[in-house]
Amino acid sequence: MSKQPLLVIAAGGTGGHMFPAQALAEVMLRKGWRVKLSTDVRGARYTGGFPHTVEIEEMSSATFARGGVLAKLAVPFRILGGVLGAMRKMRKDRPDVVVGFGGYPAIPAMGAAWLMKLPRMIHEQNGILGRVNKIFAKRVSVVACGTWPTTLPDGVQGLHVGNPVRKTVMDRAGAGYITPGDYPMSVLVIGGSQGARILSDVVPTAIAGLPDPILQNLRISHQARDEDFDRVTAFYVEHGISADVQPFFTDVPARMSEAQLVVSRSGASSVADISVIGRPSILIPFAAAAGDHQTANAKGLSEAGGAIVIPESLLTAESMTEQMALILGNPEGASQMARAALSAGMPDAAETLAAQVEALANKE
Repeated sequence: MSKQPLLVIAAGGTGGHMFPAQALAEVMLRKGWRVKLSTDVRGARYTGGFPHTVEIEEMSSATFARGGVLAKLAVPFRILGGVLGAMRKMRKDRPDVVVGFGGYPAIPAMGAAWLMKLPRMIHEQNGILGRVNKIFAKRVSVVACGTWPTTLPDGVQGLHVGNPVRKTVMDRAGAGYITPGDYPMSVLVIGGSQGARILSDVVPTAIAGLPDPILQNLRISHQARDEDFDRVTAFYVEHGISADVQPFFTDVPARMSEAQLVVSRSGASSVADISVIGRPSILIPFAAAAGDHQTANAKGLSEAGGAIVIPESLLTAESMTEQMALILGNPEGASQMARAALSAGMPDAAETLAAQVEALANKE
């Protein structure tokens, strides 16, 4: 019996890197591959949704973006330690392909794969390469892109595959859309781990400003960071608005498929989920995102007519109320947005990426 091929996935510590990595892992396991995930302590927090057969390897890594002078001085040594540790593991159990999804915890496995000349590729979720993917873009065989176009270094060819979405999202792909009307409606508010504060500042007030006929039918699911949780909850209670406020929703795909409207940051995974399920959205790109990549992420969805984009600099409760009323008060327009969002989706992204992995393995 031939040995099962091994894929090592290297991914960093945010949902934006981990969700597409999880989607690829799910497809490769179904194709009979073994899958290991190489990450660090921070990334390990996002592994709950990964299939239990994926082996999690925690590597030492570090970033220059955090900590004081001493912490920064230690960074090269921690990364080197991580790379050497990854090489030791890969010598014992040699991967057929290594795929990096970005984030500094991906450095050890990608660095080891490069030094050992193993078949390797990267997947970039955003329209602008992240720091780590930028380092490896010229040192891999394939640069797969989730957002198109993606700004790439000179001489590097990108392959547009889309952003892989998890099975829980695929299960709801193209789920029937119930247009807004005079019956219970739901709005989903999600902000990503770094950028949810402004949504907690603005969205509750914007919702309270909606016309009564809309407001009395609304049920809100609002993802708010721990430090914003109490004030957001209190606001909704004081204004008699039915709301479920949580720091993290484990069932975003289910809530999204039931929503008449999604209000979100435009992280690559959120945009992919919204387009694959097919829902009208109001997107507020995170202004502090490196290279303003969230604006690039939102472009495809807004150009298709599936999303309204409000730049952070123009975001007020009034502007948000106006756009929400426009969608929730116009069933035909909302339905058109849902169809447009769906047309921008790439539900086959995980399968396309998996085919690239297999092609790379067969090349060697």
